Amino acid sequence: MALKNNPKTGVAATLWRVLGFFVVSAVCGVLAAGLVVPGVASAGMAVSGSVTFFDNLPGDLAVDPPSQSTRVLSSDGKTIATFYAENRVRVSLDQMSPYIKDAIVAVEDNRFYQHGGIDPQGILRAVASNLTKGTREGASTLTQQYVTNVLNESRLAAGRSGDVVLSGQKNLGDKLREMKLAVELEKRFSKDQILEGYLNIVFFNRDAYGIEAAARHFFSVSAKDLTLPQAALLAGLVNSPGYYDPSIYPDNSIKRRNQVLGDMLAQGKIKQAAFAAAVATPIKLAITPGKQGCAAADIAVYFCDYISHLILNDAAYGGTVADREQLLYRGGLTITTTLDSRLQAVAQEQVDATAGANPDKWGASLVTVQPGTGKILAMAQNTVFLPEPGKFDTQLNFNVDSMDANGNDLNGAGGFQPGSTMKPFTFTEWLNEGKSMTTIVDASRRTYPLGFPWKSSCGRVLGGYSTAQKIAGLGTADDLRNNDAGYYRPMPVNYGLYNSINTATFAEATQLDFCGIQKVVNAVGLHSGVDNSLVNMHQLGNLLGGTEVAPLVLANAFATFANDGRYCAPIAVVGVTDPAGARLPAQSSSCRDAVKPEVARGINSVLQDVLKRGSGIYINPKVQDLFPTAAKTGTSNSNGSTWVVGYTTGLATASFFGDTLAGQSRAGQNVTINGKFYTAIDGYMLAGPQWANYMTRIAGLYPAAAFPAPPASMTGTPTPAPGQVPAP
Repeated sequence: MALKNNPKTGVAATLWRVLGFFVVSAVCGVLAAGLVVPGVASAGMAVSGSVTFFDNLPGDLAVDPPSQSTRVLSSDGKTIATFYAENRVRVSLDQMSPYIKDAIVAVEDNRFYQHGGIDPQGILRAVASNLTKGTREGASTLTQQYVTNVLNESRLAAGRSGDVVLSGQKNLGDKLREMKLAVELEKRFSKDQILEGYLNIVFFNRDAYGIEAAARHFFSVSAKDLTLPQAALLAGLVNSPGYYDPSIYPDNSIKRRNQVLGDMLAQGKIKQAAFAAAVATPIKLAITPGKQGCAAADIAVYFCDYISHLILNDAAYGGTVADREQLLYRGGLTITTTLDSRLQAVAQEQVDATAGANPDKWGASLVTVQPGTGKILAMAQNTVFLPEPGKFDTQLNFNVDSMDANGNDLNGAGGFQPGSTMKPFTFTEWLNEGKSMTTIVDASRRTYPLGFPWKSSCGRVLGGYSTAQKIAGLGTADDLRNNDAGYYRPMPVNYGLYNSINTATFAEATQLDFCGIQKVVNAVGLHSGVDNSLVNMHQLGNLLGGTEVAPLVLANAFATFANDGRYCAPIAVVGVTDPAGARLPAQSSSCRDAVKPEVARGINSVLQDVLKRGSGIYINPKVQDLFPTAAKTGTSNSNGSTWVVGYTTGLATASFFGDTLAGQSRAGQNVTINGKFYTAIDGYMLAGPQWANYMTRIAGLYPAAAFPAPPASMTGTPTPAPGQVPAP
């Protein structure tokens, strides 16, 4: 049997509602008198006391700009990524469709342009409806809603998310304060200013705060281009964004939209024909999903991550990390970077191609800097930032250090053993000391016993392994080994460099001051990728690249040669502006003399021969046939790290292929990459073509002039160095 309503219960409920109506009406009269017409205080003691109470409520409201999204841009203006706590793009009222302005007023506060911040008529109407009909009709004006949003936004900006007060959570004190603040706000701002502020701050969706973000999210248009049915739908959303979400509850959404259209018609904001056409229009969404942070970057995910760490590590953007996070995620910054999207696209394509079929997760990376400025133009690697089926994923950036010089995290892999790419720096000191690049050294020597008289004018004690220690477990490391057996013989120093002969480099070092080698390495910015410490050239193993160095650092060191010996620190952020257009600190080129120009020219001369007749002769395509190009190959002892670092006068690029997994302990031997088996990977095999294919396509976008020739004093007839065996 169906239950019937109890008549007595119904009558009692109605009587209570009527009684409540008269009680609350009296209270509303006091509110109206106290907040809207203070002069009525003389009407009586009760009202006078209420006026005093309400006058003493705080009336100051700091209307700070709401949280806005930060954009990170490439140098050519393309969006790399967006950071936000609330996805918001602030726009002026004249950049909003007139339909959205009329729709939001019609449905949320049709007396907006008549009241002074609170609406006594609206309050009485809502009270009457709620108490006599049992409904839950609200009475907050748009100004009151704006006050609530401003207060909550301030709490969020201060990191007090737990203090956020939603409409259904307000107590009487909250409501009274809101009303007082609304009245005061109306005295400070025009109606259009309040409406603009409201439409920029109000919540539409978790990925859309403010009307511009909402228009882009739901319809992929700007707020100024919203049609009547689109505007009505969005205006209807703010009352209950979840319940009226058209992507989840389309029936609820269209019913609410049509209600808004009906309100607009009843209030004379639209004509009957426009109403009929809009009501008949189906919902046509064009969702643009929110993309927050580097994981959702459009391009250059790892460069984006590097940028975010630069901002978060720099005290110029806030006294604490929390302050910097607030600025990055809420400050509405425009961060302009050095990235060239043209180079980046080619770099990403190339690293993906190098290790496409890669079940063993070998790493490939490219990074390019501009000689003369230090600008980082491209940064790519063959991984994805978040896990994807069948993909090699990591959040570590192969191209950068683990930490910066101040010990702040950079999320880098910490570098890789550079192998023979370190040899040019020993050769640099050879030329620094006035020696000829064609002097003959004894590259047949493979052992240097403990106590060998290495030169060190700065008093540093040489450490590391000696090639004649015969320590158990070192095996063949006790004797110097070259990649090919035919090179244990006297040879010109330049010949030893462009053919990458280990024994020739050690033979050079016997004639040099290790303190000079150390100064060269320091001058070109080389340091450990693990802890940012100096590469200790008094450790003999570092002559052949024993300390891990990040690709970015190595590319920048070689850029010094390309720049006639001037070192420029790498930079990535060239402009930061706030929403008002004010400039914040950014990076600028910082260059210094590091290598004598004539020495740099000597290096360039020999490194061009690497590609023409040396260890890089098998690298294809032949970049050197298109542009004047210099390069150096490198391979670690275990073949686990392989390199080509090459440059023109306009671009310097480090190309890496090798083991990037934790520990970096795998040997690059007996491996299959892209279906091809390699007994042992060498620099020219994978890193080489990766570099050459990339440079062939992009080197022409920047200057690629001929390298200046070295002075004649550096070149000449090969002669043996003192104490060395003459060439046969």
